[in-house]
This record gives sequence, structure tokens and C-alpha cells, in this order.
Amino acid sequence: MKMEHFALNVSDPVAIAAWYKEHLGFEIAKSLTTPPYTHFLRERSGTMMIEVYHNPPDQVPTYSQMNPLLLHLAFVSDNPEADKSRLLTAGATLVKDEHLPDGSHLVMMRDPWGLAIQLCRRATPLLKFE
Repeated sequence: MKMEHFALNVSDPVAIAAWYKEHLGFEIAKSLTTPPYTHFLRERSGTMMIEVYHNPPDQVPTYSQMNPLLLHLAFVSDNPEADKSRLLTAGATLVKDEHLPDGSHLVMMRDPWGLAIQLCRRATPLLKFE
């Protein structure tokens, strides 16, 4: 089996989809213009998606108060320093910028809605890119 998507119940899926499209390079594969405003956000390679929606409205986790190690979306970054600066300008906030002994560079941030996102430049890549 191959993973298709990871789903998140969020407070404003329309705004989140627009921000992820503009600042993280996602494209909107499918969306609803009525509640629950589901948006499937396809990442650049077209091999994985994030689904954001607002349903049920009273059960949106308080992502901003969660330890980012409980839940975060991690992205491969060729230049975490430049991506960090660009995302800070776009409204993200910095949690931690870490250089590991193996040469990896990990930057933990929060998007403008508090969801943790991580920028990863691994010394030895973990993913296979085709």
C-alpha cells in the first residue's frame, strides 16, 4: 500500500489551503466551497496529500498548545535557513532551529494557525525520490 493523504480537522481550511499553496508549494487537488470546506492539498511531486476540513467544528484540536513533537508536518528543504526566513515573513513562528551532529538541519515552526511544521535537510535523506 501507498499513503494517499493525512487528514487534519482545522479552524479555517480555506485560509490554510491558500497559505499552504502560496508558501509551501501545494496545489489544490479537490475542494468543497460548502461546509466542511474540505481541501485536498497535493504536494509538489504529486505522491502525497494533506486533507484539511472543519468537521466537527467543536473538535478542532488546539494545535498551538500541543508539543510539536506530538504532531507536526515535516517537509524536505534544500535550504532550511532561507525557507525559515521566508515562512517567518509569511506569518509562521519559530519554535526551534537545530543542527544535529550528523549534519542534518531541522527547523520546527508553527503555521499562522498554530499547526507545527518542520523543515528538514537530512545529512542522509530518508525518502527515495524517483
